[in-house]
Amino acid sequence: QVQLVESGGGLVQPGGSLRLSCAASGHTFSTYNMGWFRQAPGKEREFVASSWWTGDNAYYADSVKDRFTISTDNAKNTVYLQMNSLKPEDTAVYYCAATNYRYTVASRPDLYPYWGQGTQVTVSS
Repeated sequence: QVQLVESGGGLVQPGGSLRLSCAASGHTFSTYNMGWFRQAPGKEREFVASSWWTGDNAYYADSVKDRFTISTDNAKNTVYLQMNSLKPEDTAVYYCAATNYRYTVASRPDLYPYWGQGTQVTVSS
C-alpha cells in the first residue's frame, strides 16, 4: 500500500525558504508521477508542481515558477519541494501526491489516487 508522509512545513518570513519532504513507501516508485498541491483556507486545492520520479518532465504552476523546485532522491525514496522567495500568498497546507501513470502534464488533483496528510506552511512577518 502506497504511503506518503510530508514534513518540513513551518513558519517563515516573507522572502525566506523552506524545503518540504515527502517520504514514499509501499511500492517501487520509478515509474510514478509525483505532485505537490496546496490548499489555503476557504480555497480549492491547487496544483504547485509535478514531475516523474526520475526527475524528468518537471512542471510548475505559474505562481511558483522560478521560485519552487521539485526533486527526488531515489536512495531515500523521498520527493522534495524547495521553496524560495516565499510570499504570504504561499501560505497553505501542502500535500504530496502520487500516481503510477506518467502523464505529460499532471496538474489535476483527480489524477492522483495517493495523498499524504499535508504539512502547514505559513509565510508571515
